[in-house]
Amino acid sequence: MKRVKPLLPAIGIFCLALLVRVIYNDTVAHNYYPLHDSLFYQTIGFNLLKEHCFCLHPYISTVLYRAPLWPFIIAGISIIFGPSDYFARLFLCLVGSGTCVLIYLYARDLFGWRIGVLAGVVAAVYPELYIYDGWLYTESLYTFLLFALCYAVYRIQRPSQRKWRLWITCGILLGLLSLTRSNGILVLGLFIVWALVMVWQKFLSWRPTARGVLATALIAVVLIAPWTVRNYLVSHTFIPVATGDSTVLLGAYNDEILTTPGYQGSWIDPLRSRPDVARLFPVYTPYKCTPPCEVALEAAYKNAAIQWIENHISIMPHLLKLHFLNMWQPATHEADLPTDRFPDQKSSRFVLAMMNTFPIPIFILAALGLALTLWRWRELLFIYLMIALTIAQCLIYYGSPRFRAPIEPMLILLAAGAIWWLTHRGSGTLRWIVGRRNKDQIVKDMPGESADSLAPGESEHILAGDK
Repeated sequence: MKRVKPLLPAIGIFCLALLVRVIYNDTVAHNYYPLHDSLFYQTIGFNLLKEHCFCLHPYISTVLYRAPLWPFIIAGISIIFGPSDYFARLFLCLVGSGTCVLIYLYARDLFGWRIGVLAGVVAAVYPELYIYDGWLYTESLYTFLLFALCYAVYRIQRPSQRKWRLWITCGILLGLLSLTRSNGILVLGLFIVWALVMVWQKFLSWRPTARGVLATALIAVVLIAPWTVRNYLVSHTFIPVATGDSTVLLGAYNDEILTTPGYQGSWIDPLRSRPDVARLFPVYTPYKCTPPCEVALEAAYKNAAIQWIENHISIMPHLLKLHFLNMWQPATHEADLPTDRFPDQKSSRFVLAMMNTFPIPIFILAALGLALTLWRWRELLFIYLMIALTIAQCLIYYGSPRFRAPIEPMLILLAAGAIWWLTHRGSGTLRWIVGRRNKDQIVKDMPGESADSLAPGESEHILAGDK
């Protein structure tokens, strides 16, 4: 029983989060079936089983848009439970519940178990986390892997006799991140930057850190390399994980994005926004598009997007501002999201109301927490780097609340930091600062005494009239 008791908060948070996510899938997403990107992921997963091919169209391999991990997971789930999207969504419910437990653990280690439990409970019911467990996109999986990496990085800074396990864990997580989304490779660069800063500031010894970073990078590369080799064999081009950035760029930088109601600063499919470029390639014709064709398509899209930017430099500040503002809209709206697919359901209206209200206090508290916990920057540096990277990606590509998903746990963690600062007595908190000032005032009235000579709590008694 003594061994189980410390695990009870984590178990309780996991069960609460899982309950919320299962209810969401059985109410709001009850009639859900995959469309758009989720259909692409599912189709590739099914083709892995039926055609033994990583392909959107039968027997035509693809390197466009889709990293391999999530389709392979869908294929694995389909082997066990059959070709149903429901069990894949239940898997995401487990993943999302795991994210809530990680938020509890991180907040507990930083701010104490009470704040940890509060952060975990908030995460369990926070709509901008559980909505992604009701469709077949990669948000839930990527968010879990990224926050697990953040927690492992934090643990490396703590005294430990077995840090090598944490370095290995970071390598595995970085490899899986990159295989979930191609931009996960950028996180490896931030990981190296974090390690350099820790060594520079002498928070970590340089020799073990250098060995750890080398091992981490090597493990990540070993995990990614087989897929890179596969991409080269089918496309004759070096593609670490997948292409697709140029499609995003062209959809975000075109004339339509400036004038189309509801899409300003967002993204419009190049087939609609730039048909003059998109229809040069037979992507959606009966001939389909082979990997070399996909590479050529991406090159044409990139050139067209860059040319548009060069011709519209004067409006770029306004467009980048829209990207930033769109990123911080409270509610997520996507064509395949169950709340948008079935908006007339009572359950959907309830969740939509939560989506429009819950994020606002989290944003405010997170901004406050960011300012108030800067003195603990060593423990939160990797979190800061990830938030900055996410904002930069939204500025470069386009802004969407969905792109904020990977940092939602980090915002909850910073919000927990603000609550901790306001309510607790620990070093650096509001009550600690007030107490310190009270001691200084007492010292002025008591010649020969120093603030540090007063016993803990003595200043409170003196101010209360017990002098």
